[in-house]
Amino acid sequence: MSTFLQLLFSSLETGSVYALAALGIIIIFRTSKMTNFAQGSIGMFNAFIATFFLLKTGAPTIVALLVGMISAFTTGILVDVGIMRHGKNISPLSRQMITFGLIMLFLGIAPMIFGSSPMSFPRFIKQGSIEIIGASVTYNAILNISVGIALMLALFYFLQKTKWGLAVRVTASNEETAQLMGVPTKTVTMGSWAVAASLGALSALMLAPAISVNVSMMDNVQINALIACVLGGFQTFYGPVLGAYVIGLTKNMLSYYVSSTWGGALLYVLFLIFIIFKPNGLIGKKRIKKV
Repeated sequence: MSTFLQLLFSSLETGSVYALAALGIIIIFRTSKMTNFAQGSIGMFNAFIATFFLLKTGAPTIVALLVGMISAFTTGILVDVGIMRHGKNISPLSRQMITFGLIMLFLGIAPMIFGSSPMSFPRFIKQGSIEIIGASVTYNAILNISVGIALMLALFYFLQKTKWGLAVRVTASNEETAQLMGVPTKTVTMGSWAVAASLGALSALMLAPAISVNVSMMDNVQINALIACVLGGFQTFYGPVLGAYVIGLTKNMLSYYVSSTWGGALLYVLFLIFIIFKPNGLIGKKRIKKV
């Protein structure tokens, strides 16, 4: 029982990192009708900014986190206004290709600015743990899980219960109709990029203490976040979040109970089989085009 709980809490922490990145991807997909393959790279770049600020100023870790998220928010706005908005009239596939260009951009400028050596970002709570039915869980893990879940619930509340949330949902449903109704779709899209970038930075900084800040730190997160979107379904905001936690839990369980070597590979095989039989994902519904 204690081993299972240990794996469960570890899965929730990992799932929170995947879920934040997946939520950023789905927000952009729903409002811009494109898949952002640069979500991880943007998070990585702003994790460098936060870590560089921390090392140079000696500020508290939480202050460095806020600096990283503010810089990510700004980065998202600049990416939308300076790059993506100019490609508004090209095909969705071509816009997705632009996000591959963004990957190369951030992978190139990060080492130019911050150097090629990995940087160390500390835990938000450096020491201490609590024992739950024999399972030892660090306070930092509890914080990461709590912040991740609380932030996602707050975003879901925002999307469902506020005026701007309604604007996001209307834009996601039909941008042309939203414009006719007076919804400022350009502002909604810009805000989506800003929020998505902030979520990417937060997921990167939650992950950073375990692997260090480096240019490839978000590669695995980006892949699993995209898989979470496919697994959960692209038709809802909460489906990819559910998919992210399923991935985190299943991956850890397979690695421990089946094979530490082949657990990850087996996970992707199982998800591939699942998608074959349920191509719209766990929550997604089949879209019927009326003519």
